[in-house]
Amino acid sequence: MTMTRRAFVGSVGMAACAAGLPLAGQSAASPLVKPPRLRPGDTVGLVNPATAAFETEPIEILTEAFEALGLRVKLGRHYYARHGYFAGRDAERASDLNACFRDPSVQLIYARGGWGSTRLLPLLDYDAIRANPKILLGYSDVTGILLGIHAQTGLVTLHGPAPDDHFAAEYLRRVAFDGELVTMKNPSTIDPEMTVQTEDRTQTITPGRARGRMLGGNLTLLTAVMGSDYVPDFRDSILFLEDVDEQVYRIDRMLTELKLAGILDTIAGFAFGRCTNCEPGSGFGSLTLEQVLAEHIGTLGVPAWRGSMIGHIDRQFTVPIGCEVEIDADAGTIRMLESAVV
Repeated sequence: MTMTRRAFVGSVGMAACAAGLPLAGQSAASPLVKPPRLRPGDTVGLVNPATAAFETEPIEILTEAFEALGLRVKLGRHYYARHGYFAGRDAERASDLNACFRDPSVQLIYARGGWGSTRLLPLLDYDAIRANPKILLGYSDVTGILLGIHAQTGLVTLHGPAPDDHFAAEYLRRVAFDGELVTMKNPSTIDPEMTVQTEDRTQTITPGRARGRMLGGNLTLLTAVMGSDYVPDFRDSILFLEDVDEQVYRIDRMLTELKLAGILDTIAGFAFGRCTNCEPGSGFGSLTLEQVLAEHIGTLGVPAWRGSMIGHIDRQFTVPIGCEVEIDADAGTIRMLESAVV
């Protein structure tokens, strides 16, 4: 009996999974590398791998936020450079990031978002990063760098915001300073004017608990690097996603891409953060985000929930990419099973 091309390709994919091999477009998992924990007096390198910065007040606020944690601040050489909508040319932005990893006086690197970070992935010095592990913090557009560096070096990276509010500062302190095995759970505060909780709620998609390495970030940026060497091995992982300013059909399209790439069928669990300003389009008969997640995620048979405090919101968790965690989809919690730092 002759085998069709489609059947052959399918059989190869099944054989790869059975043999424990990464799917096409995913890098084999590197040995886990953990950065040293932060201590008061350490230095933060502020870099801008993406969109040009135009005003100085945001950097003043950012500096003061890190100083409030007892840290010093060092600004990247090209932070205020300009090339079109970028903070300098690709080589300049990459050089700031490489310089921070090579600089022994820097212990934490905070990367600003926008657009353009993924353009730097071929220009990063992964040998230097591997030889000088340190904390890399950021989210949104920085997802591409967080995942790419983890895929290439095994370095645990931190998906999270600058510590400019008490919530973010507390989680960064617990994860990066104290090395605590944090359980991340949304606040259960009830507004005095309400009889039930209406904010920061979670919603179970599929009940249950699961364990795996925490991998993910911004959905748009994850799909932007699909098929490259900068995608980690998602098998048996806990996939977490968030996004902003995307219509529901675009979320549907990107989740379809993850499905077709074989990622969704290999994960052990799923946590969806917030999709800020992700409303159905004005066209006839749009699906809701809840329906899209039910169709793509609810059919996987793995524990899953939505509403975790991850994304473009005022208060966010600091999530360690690459660390082993346990999720509880009924309680909406992420429990770290190992420290993100040494």
